[in-house]
Amino acid sequence: MRTPLLTDRGVEPYETTFTAMRAFTDARDAETRDELWLVEHPPVYTLGLGADPSHVLDAHGIPVVQTDRGGEVTYHGPGQVVIYLLMDLRRKPGARLFAREFVNKIEQSVIQTLQAYNLSGERKPGAPGIYMADGPWKGAKIAALGLKVRGNGCTYHGVSLNVAMDLAPFSWINPCGYEGLATVDMRTVGADAPTRDVRLALAHNLTELLTA
Repeated sequence: MRTPLLTDRGVEPYETTFTAMRAFTDARDAETRDELWLVEHPPVYTLGLGADPSHVLDAHGIPVVQTDRGGEVTYHGPGQVVIYLLMDLRRKPGARLFAREFVNKIEQSVIQTLQAYNLSGERKPGAPGIYMADGPWKGAKIAALGLKVRGNGCTYHGVSLNVAMDLAPFSWINPCGYEGLATVDMRTVGADAPTRDVRLALAHNLTELLTA
């Protein structure tokens, strides 16, 4: 299984990336190399296909964009690592890499990235993403995950990890549809790391786990 190509798109408006992801997936064929897109977005709220718009309590002028991923409302903004996974799940050696296993590997990549900064993350049944596992912020969400898997097994959208953000916009929504869900970043829980370093660490862990 070939290693995905890493593409650093820098700081880019969400809608630009969204349009590009769909165009890439429309155009790909059986020979197209998988890619991981590394990006940082200006402030934006995004809604999943089944999202209830009322979970945006007060957008405070931040754009709200309807998407075709799964899940509810989430926030993207400066100081957050976002990696989009443009993958063909049929390429898993020996067997199809099913969506649940794919999600599990993405979540494990986040857990391993946090461990490198002496932070402990965990999954919650029925609630995709990663949450703090201990300490005063136990249960607070630190990473979100939302995917689109087309009928041909090709994916886009991906994962976001909060590194050093203005967290106020999370309080203006019900994050992922959960009223009162606390959201934190790595800086808040004691890891003051450069966003670029965390981005590369997460990309490395994703590559290792998804091609194993």
